[in-house]
Amino acid sequence: MAGIGFELRRLSRSDSYLGQLRAYFYAGIVGSGPWVLSILAILVLGVMSLGVVVPAQLISQFQTSVTWLIALSLIYSGGVQLLYTRYVADRLFEHRSEEVLPNLFGIVLLTTLPLFLLSIPLALWLLPGTTPAYRLLMVVALSQLNMVWILTVLLSGLKQYKWLLVLYFLGYGGAVALGLALGRAGLGMEGLLLAFVLGQAVIAVGSLALVWREYPPQRLIGFDFLRRGRLKLWLLPTGLLFNAGVWVDKFLFWLWPSTGHAVIGTLHASVIYDTPVFLAYFTIIPGMAVFLLRMEVDFVLGYDRYYDAVREGGALSSIRHYREQMVVTARAGIYDILKTQGFTLLGLMALGPSLLGFFGIPTLYFPLLVIDAVGVSLQLLVMAGLNILFYLDRLRTAAAMTALMFVGNLALTLVTLNLGPFYFGYGFVVAMLISAVAILLTCNRILDRLNYTTFMLR
Repeated sequence: MAGIGFELRRLSRSDSYLGQLRAYFYAGIVGSGPWVLSILAILVLGVMSLGVVVPAQLISQFQTSVTWLIALSLIYSGGVQLLYTRYVADRLFEHRSEEVLPNLFGIVLLTTLPLFLLSIPLALWLLPGTTPAYRLLMVVALSQLNMVWILTVLLSGLKQYKWLLVLYFLGYGGAVALGLALGRAGLGMEGLLLAFVLGQAVIAVGSLALVWREYPPQRLIGFDFLRRGRLKLWLLPTGLLFNAGVWVDKFLFWLWPSTGHAVIGTLHASVIYDTPVFLAYFTIIPGMAVFLLRMEVDFVLGYDRYYDAVREGGALSSIRHYREQMVVTARAGIYDILKTQGFTLLGLMALGPSLLGFFGIPTLYFPLLVIDAVGVSLQLLVMAGLNILFYLDRLRTAAAMTALMFVGNLALTLVTLNLGPFYFGYGFVVAMLISAVAILLTCNRILDRLNYTTFMLR
């Protein structure tokens, strides 16, 4: 599933610094994915709408609405994303790419239809005092985002990275431009939300076109992924718990009486926590570039060599050599992610106050921004460890690690909320630190015993 990564790796081997810089730029944007770019788009749209959308409270209501949409849709679709990723990877390994698109339509239908039907009464219940247009747009956007996240699974397998960047630019750039235009037309928050929905529609339709071109189907819809032996059910709790673990501290800050407040309907936000934590996620972009190029390319190459030698009856010395190469590659990838995020954090500490001032954001947010940026960097290590576990088919272990992450973030954030403002953010950081250490130690133990488990236990 790392087709785009191999293309970017080829680009990074350019003799010029410009070529390498371009590869890491592309990898950072592609690796960050739609949800980080969605947050960026709504922040930019909110800033540019000041003075255009009146009163300014409508902008805050729009940003809160979209943030809740992103959080809920990611948690809802998290398990299905992993389930479908594994299904597609298995079918491509079998050279049955014609099954990719029909089962995409099947899984989108099975997840989006119930979500749409469930979100209608929820919108009526959770959004009292709002307009029918707003509620309708929220229902449509939630179902739409679910589809976008599942489509994103396939984008990592494409080699058309330039078209993917064009698609992101059209979707998010178009949403910002259209939002400003609709704001000037007096449509207020509904106009901003409509612009976001139309921007996501561009990404969904464009992604589908790219996938259709890469994997032309022989039939329209299929449910082959439901067949016995196709379903890897441990991926469902893994995806659910990972996304819940990422968002649980945000929910607690939103709903805690002293840190959150109602913004629109029953949707809450936290003035103290939201700005620094979402800005912190932009510091993950350099690390995501390294993650894509190291873990999704270099590690995959070592993985393929090892298991090709196992399947084809290679010499024991070759198998041992390829295992050692795979271990070295995994450790080098983790080290490169740590190094990259370390430099990013140093840059943030040096330039952070100036950057906040430039964008008109109070510098009071700076200490919490640094804390959250450390937590986000540790979250990236958790993702790298999960990636290794997925490739090694240790799905139960992956589920246990995400459960640890969720419970840790939930419990430690509650502790810090009770301790007071000085400790805000530390629950997230410590939870991610515990999870990262646990998952990397687990991966190290599994890789050390890989030859034994491959030949004796499988």
